[in-house]
Parts: sequence; structure tokens; C-alpha cells
Amino acid sequence: MAFIAAGNIILEYVVGGAAVARSWTSYFATLLNHKPDDFRVIVPRLGEDYSHLDPIAVGVCVIICVLAVLGTKGSSRFNYIASIIHMVVILFVVIAGFTKANLKNYSDFTPYGVRGVFKSAAVLFFAYIGFDAVSTMAEETKNPGRDIPIGLVGSMVVTTVCYCLMAVALCLMQPYSQIDPDAPFSVAFSDVGWDWAKYIVAFGALKGMTTVLLVGAIGQARYMTHIARTHMLPPWLAQVNAKTGTPINATVVMLAATALIAFFTKLRILADLLSVSTLFIFMFVAVALLVRRYYVTGETSSRDRNKFLVFLGLIFASSTATAVYWALGKEDWIGYCVSAPIWFLSTVGMKFLVPQARAPKVWGVPLVPWLPSASIAINIFLLGSIDVKSFIRFAIWTGILLVYYVLFGLHATYDTAKATLKEKMALQEAEEGGVVADNSGGTTLDH
Repeated sequence: MAFIAAGNIILEYVVGGAAVARSWTSYFATLLNHKPDDFRVIVPRLGEDYSHLDPIAVGVCVIICVLAVLGTKGSSRFNYIASIIHMVVILFVVIAGFTKANLKNYSDFTPYGVRGVFKSAAVLFFAYIGFDAVSTMAEETKNPGRDIPIGLVGSMVVTTVCYCLMAVALCLMQPYSQIDPDAPFSVAFSDVGWDWAKYIVAFGALKGMTTVLLVGAIGQARYMTHIARTHMLPPWLAQVNAKTGTPINATVVMLAATALIAFFTKLRILADLLSVSTLFIFMFVAVALLVRRYYVTGETSSRDRNKFLVFLGLIFASSTATAVYWALGKEDWIGYCVSAPIWFLSTVGMKFLVPQARAPKVWGVPLVPWLPSASIAINIFLLGSIDVKSFIRFAIWTGILLVYYVLFGLHATYDTAKATLKEKMALQEAEEGGVVADNSGGTTLDH
């Protein structure tokens, strides 16, 4: 289960980086008064979704790779400066956007209904990857028990507020049907007569996306390093350069994969696939939290374990039923009237009938099991709004992970090495015992 989660975290970082790299090309083109396809090579034989080759995205990935390899101190300084510039541009976009607001653009507030809202939420969910990258920096943080939670929660709150304000400003500046899919804010300012502003916005967007790529590169390399330390990936990927203090091998491999995908794949394909992976991982984290709080090997009784598994299974089943009912396009409320009470009663049962086996030592998620149970339900529900092709791609990747795990990863882990060593030691002791018995005139052991 952990390997599937780890593999999909790697996938979301690679695909997320590729999506941002292709968006970088779009805003760069706007800055130079060009269309994004002016900087791409069109090869019709590759198919519509993979025919727009993007060499600029590859070049950006190479530059990010160099910055990430040079060390976290230099990267942190670059991020600090870039973040300040980015925040200034965000404030400019929000304030300037509201001065050009036209309330008539909000007259049709939900043009695609409630289903359109949730489908959009599922797709743009990939904007929330990157927060977990903060946790990968725990080894390089002075007081991780205090600083990591503050960094995670604080950055998420600020980003969500900024995201909402910018979305409102954009929709008030332009009718939703006229929003440009490649460089929306730059084109919006141009359409309202502020051509000069689109250059500021494009420059700020490039700065912001460069920061996102750099943070992602640092985080994803450390994910791969941690996995390689268990030998489930080649240990060569866990090597840390003595001079720079960075995992150069893992950084280069991850960004090479990012550049390859960014070179071929359209943003829409990347966004859908990334959202499936992200929602799956976020759901997985909520499950892991419940398991950690309610189950300790060798301490939790069989009765408590079985009750926990039953309630967790019911939470899963009711959440999945709600998502499937929604995906089928049912307009009545009968299905929800059945699945929602089951989810609620299952969470109540876990709260009052299953004792928690472990308490957090430094910082813990509050409102357990309510928050993780709600997270499971929400993530599964949003998965019901994503197209089938994305699930097929996700299933193929997960299948590849399982094949690798069964044939290679499982046999190279420290757990397997310990078990093998234990067997060898037992065999050696048996052999030595046989020799002693033979020398003393006893029965010779037949090995």
C-alpha cells in the first residue's frame, strides 16, 4: 500500500511539473505577443493530445534541475525573492482586476450547474499539490514538530484565499466563455484595454511558475531519495552529494521524466491525470491517519481491530456509493439519503466504539475521526467527476507499480534482507551445531 502511495506521489509531482512547464511556455508566448503554438513544433502523426511538442518546457526543466542540484540554500534565496515578486503581482491582479469588474459577468453564476462546479473542483485539485513537499524538508528544518504544521496550514490558507480572489477578479473582468485557456489573466487585461498590464501579469506568472517548479523539484527528489533508502528503488538514487548536500541523481532522474512528459503531452491530459492521482493520495493519507490512530500492532485487541475495519469499510463503501450515484447523473436524492447516513453512523461508531491506540506526541490532526472520514468522502466524491480515460491511465500506472513491486522492489527491501539474513544465521548455527555433534561422536546432521 505504501509503495502504491509513493509511486503515485512521484507521478503527481512529475505530471504536475510537466503541466506547469507547459503553462510556462504559454505565458512566455504572451509576454512576447505570440500564441503558445508559435513556440511549439506540431507533429500531426502523433495524435491530437501528444502532437504539440514543447522544447521551451524542456529548457525550463533543465534550468530548474541545475538550480535544484546547486543546493537548498541557494534555492531558498531564489524562492524567497521570487515569492515576494509573485505576491506583489497577485495583489496587482486582484486590485486592478476589481477596478475593471463588471458585475454582469456574474449574472450567470453557475452556467454548468452544480455538476460543473464539482467537475471543475476535481480538475483544479492539482493546484493543491506541493503543500506536502513541505514535509519532505523535515530533515533540513530546525524545529520540524512546530514549523512543518505551521508551514503546511499557513501556506494552504494563504494560497486558497489568493486563488479565490484571483478567480473572482478574472470572472468579473471577462465573461467566462471568453477566458483564454492558455494565459487567462494576461489576455483578460489586454481585452479590457490594459495592454501594458498583461506584461506585468505574464512576468509575475513566469516567476510564480518557476518557483512552483523549483519547489516541486526539491520535494520530488527527496521523495525518491527516501524510497531509494529502503532499496525499493536502486540505492544509487539515494546518494547525496557531499559538496551541495542535495540528491543529484534523484533530481536529474525526476526532472528528466518531467521534461519528457512536458515535451509531448497537452495540458488538459496532464490536469485530468494529475487530479486522479492527487485525490487518490489525499484519500490515502486520511486512511493512513485513521490506521495510525486506531491500530498498533501487538497492542490493539482483535475485537477493536475488527470493529475498526468494519467501520472503515462502511465509510469507504458509503463514500464510493455516493460518488457512483453522482457520476451516474441521478437527479433524485434517494441514493444520497441511504449512503450519507451510513457514512455518518460509521464515523460515529468509530468515534465512540473504537478506542484510539496512539496519541500524537507533538502535533496531531484535530477532530479525529471526523476530519479524516470527511476527507475520504470528499476525495472519493470528487473522483466521481473525472473522466474515464484518466482512470484508465491511472490504472495502467498503478499496474506498472505493482508489477515492479512484485518482481523487483519487494525482493530488494531491508525487510527482505533482514529475513534472508536471519535464515542464513539460523542455517549457519545449525551447521555449526552439526559439526560440534559430529566431533563429539554424536549423530551427524544431514544438511
